[in-house]
Amino acid sequence: MYDFSKLTIGVAPTRRDSFPDPREARAVKVKICRRLEEIFVKIPNLTVVDIDDINEEGLLFDYADVPKAEKKFKEAGVDAVFFPHCNFGQEEPVAMLAKKLGVPVLVWGPRDECPPDPNVCPSRQTDIQCGLFATTKALLRYDVPFTYIENCWLDSPVLEKGIQDFIRTASAVKAFRDCRIMQISVRPRQFLSVKYNESELLEKFGIEVIPVEGTEIIGVIKKILRDETDKVQALVAEWKNDYDITATSDDQLEKMAGMALGIECLADKYGCTAVAGECWSMMGANFGVRTCFVWGYLTGKGLPIACETDVLGAVTTNLLLGAARKEHDVFLADITIRHPENDNAELFWHCGPFPKSLIREGVKPAINGCAGRYELAHTDYTLVRFDQMKGNYSLFVGEGKGVEGPATDGNYVWIEVADWVAWEKQLMYGPYIHHCGGTPGRFKEVLMEACKYIPGLTPDPAV
Repeated sequence: MYDFSKLTIGVAPTRRDSFPDPREARAVKVKICRRLEEIFVKIPNLTVVDIDDINEEGLLFDYADVPKAEKKFKEAGVDAVFFPHCNFGQEEPVAMLAKKLGVPVLVWGPRDECPPDPNVCPSRQTDIQCGLFATTKALLRYDVPFTYIENCWLDSPVLEKGIQDFIRTASAVKAFRDCRIMQISVRPRQFLSVKYNESELLEKFGIEVIPVEGTEIIGVIKKILRDETDKVQALVAEWKNDYDITATSDDQLEKMAGMALGIECLADKYGCTAVAGECWSMMGANFGVRTCFVWGYLTGKGLPIACETDVLGAVTTNLLLGAARKEHDVFLADITIRHPENDNAELFWHCGPFPKSLIREGVKPAINGCAGRYELAHTDYTLVRFDQMKGNYSLFVGEGKGVEGPATDGNYVWIEVADWVAWEKQLMYGPYIHHCGGTPGRFKEVLMEACKYIPGLTPDPAV
């Protein structure tokens, strides 16, 4: 199954070819690399590739070294590149390399030391900030989008947070670019709102949709139920241990287990990162069970599934998984009703397809008639919707916090935002629908930054 949390970053420290004194730049590089090691080691599933072997200094300053760095980074499959400035830097090789790689770019350099006494030394040591202005202008001229961390001291928390956020941004971009959606059957007839343009997704973003006919998925599930009873019973035993299954029969559990194993099998077969599935009638007509709980179970295993064959909802969850970097699971909710007492809170609900990892502390997870039934944690949430109208694609992103509210069936969480009326109008005027992706954490700025690296996608932050 696709792992959204793995990322490889190339690090190419840079200096000016002639001034300031290269010896100072080499000393600064040592300090920068030592600090970066301290930061990178805290970030899970991160591979770092350096340029120490492209020349004696391991610094990018010579145009002739650009092909060497390009070759090394491409062979390593870097998903992003970082250009720490050790002095003024060499803006043209930086821009050339960034352009050739075509991945998210991070630019930063530490603050310059106090200028020396001019009577002792006539020139400043590094002029890093000055060079950052030059590099960013060169990147703009090369039409290379980039992320910039403010010119700060090496021990500043701004640097560590900036790097961590950039890794999340690059992961979200990677997840979006690698998106491959398995579509199970067709949308329910009544759901005109989930219509999408398959050709546009491929032509604009390289996102592939793999259609799976009902006969194929049903045949796979039947074969598993017949021939792989050991796997089916093992999954049933797992669910009996983890959930209150009082309201669900053994027959229902076995059929749901066959469904889960069958969908997972086909997703692996076709190399899919997410699923958009018909959940109203097909499975019920053939197996007598609903799909809700199965959707949530597989989402919790890293294969997010969008209800009502919402392909754009599946793309939304891919982006969110990239930003969350496996720290949290995701969910796809209906934006349902306003809180009866809190004017800024809304019910984010669906009929049982949320991963149990998101459950509120103290709540016992249950499978109730083939659907999950439990409230989600009262924590910070990022809420996202990728959608389109007339060929124009935008990404709505907002943040809120789980709060108390009336209990209801299925899976749910009441989320309070700064100004729900403003959100409601923004969503109503579109191009959005009633489905919204969510995950614990605050990743609004990360996802807004990711839009820089996805041509054709307009960021639309919640007001």
